[in-house]
Amino acid sequence: MSSLLRGAEIDACVHRIALARAEPGRALRTSPTPEIERRRDEADRHRRAVLAALVDFHPDAQFATGHEHTSALMALGTTLILNARLAEVEARRSVSVQGFVRVGRVNERFTYAPLVVKNHEVTESASTRRLWEGSLERLLPSDATLREGLGLRSTSTVRRDVLLLDGATRILQAFGAADPLTRGALVDRNAHLWWLDLASTALSKSSLSAYDGLYLERREVLERLDAWFEVGGDFPTAPYWHRECLTCEFQGHCEQELEAVDDVSLTRFTSVEQQRLLRRHGVTTRLALAHLDPLRAVQLRVKTAPPDDEFVVEDALSRSIERLDELIYRARAHVRATPLRILDPSQMGCPTADVEVDIDMESYADRTYLWGASVTVRGPVVGVASEHVSFVEWGDLSDGAEAQLFARFWSWFIDLRARCRAQDRSFAAYCFWAQAEDGAMNRAVASPVEGGPTMNDLDDFRQRSPVEWIDLHEVAKSQIQTEGPLGLKQLATAAGFRWRDTNPSGEASMLWYEVATRQPDDAAITSRQRLLEYNEDDCRATRALRDWLNGDAQRLAHRDDLL
Repeated sequence: MSSLLRGAEIDACVHRIALARAEPGRALRTSPTPEIERRRDEADRHRRAVLAALVDFHPDAQFATGHEHTSALMALGTTLILNARLAEVEARRSVSVQGFVRVGRVNERFTYAPLVVKNHEVTESASTRRLWEGSLERLLPSDATLREGLGLRSTSTVRRDVLLLDGATRILQAFGAADPLTRGALVDRNAHLWWLDLASTALSKSSLSAYDGLYLERREVLERLDAWFEVGGDFPTAPYWHRECLTCEFQGHCEQELEAVDDVSLTRFTSVEQQRLLRRHGVTTRLALAHLDPLRAVQLRVKTAPPDDEFVVEDALSRSIERLDELIYRARAHVRATPLRILDPSQMGCPTADVEVDIDMESYADRTYLWGASVTVRGPVVGVASEHVSFVEWGDLSDGAEAQLFARFWSWFIDLRARCRAQDRSFAAYCFWAQAEDGAMNRAVASPVEGGPTMNDLDDFRQRSPVEWIDLHEVAKSQIQTEGPLGLKQLATAAGFRWRDTNPSGEASMLWYEVATRQPDDAAITSRQRLLEYNEDDCRATRALRDWLNGDAQRLAHRDDLL
């Protein structure tokens, strides 16, 4: 019999679940990237820090050493069981969570609520919602405070968090030790604790009933896998592409199989439900999807098209896939092996200026340590030259240090802008994904420094007309169709730009920064140079993207052109 279903697998790809048990060795697996390893290490450090805090606040807490020990501690009524683990063998499921919190007693049995610790944000502002906030010190749900205007984030990670709590609750119920009010505690990256009603209808995608459906589906996979082990035949599951693949150890294995048949699931950002609908209507490859009519899909979405026998598949799919045209366009970009135009060439392009400044910043742990800017002079300006400048802080990053760093950058930036104005030259600054740069600026001015900018200074710059602060992402997304991601790396690469680093990514830069901020040695000096070059290349990439939009991109095929 294959192993029990683990709590963390309840929302996992069923093919991954089967492969992990059918191929226990390493033949089909790839090693995790340094970035994935880093995330895992950070999550582990956060869990250990929270558990240490819980021990400090609750000296009577006990660490469980396994399933039987957890059960024994529950029978004794231990108030807080850490690293709790339970297995419901007949139901073929197990769970491992950071804690079981004793919340009451029913007859002779003590009752417990599960607690999990995660290293990400779990809440968002929501004027019509509310959450119960507890604390690590005062752990019981009866000590929680109702917070208005907050709700759980609707992300896949938070959904998995809640489903893990659901699974723990179902197993506790099987042991007769579950909280009758079906509560669960979720601790976020800031060590804030949130009590959830796991039976609430507000958790439609991660409620106990949603968990039950996922559990039954995966239990059936385990049963089919058992039969495969015994008698052979076709493997009980098949690969399909989805977001989880990006971090899966079987990514290379599955992708090779899917690419061999041009599987329609490789169309980026399709959901499993959409993939099933496409296959049900005979659309099994990206090529077949690309040959559908996107204009018909748009007409059906805005309800301006009468029934037409020529578009049977489009008509059928559009009833269930709201933006079918977007899937078709992504498939077309893949089939043509190039990005496509969205607009007429006469409508494309990006604003230019006599002096252009491409800006990019680098952050670590929500603080910015590097501002870089590449200056391009299109027309002569006295005292201004094309150059790249960097403002960096390799020391401890306090709020004050971050503010001082930004003040130095802003002083240089405003002086450059003033020189252009004094000579009646146009000026523009560019970034990619302004939300990141704007957030870093806003955070920096929240800690005022003498001579530094204020929020009014930022607003004056960002709201000026004609516009001087231009987000290349906003410009590009209205003009360029790709087969999936619309990030700087994808777009600038299409424009012909190449980074000097072989692994250019924001997440990789976190690893470089950790080395760069050690006591200066050869490795630290190398990492500092690597970060400076990576930041400069990001600045140069936005210029390459801008030039491409104003030139060669206008000669791309249009996404509505027939294949």
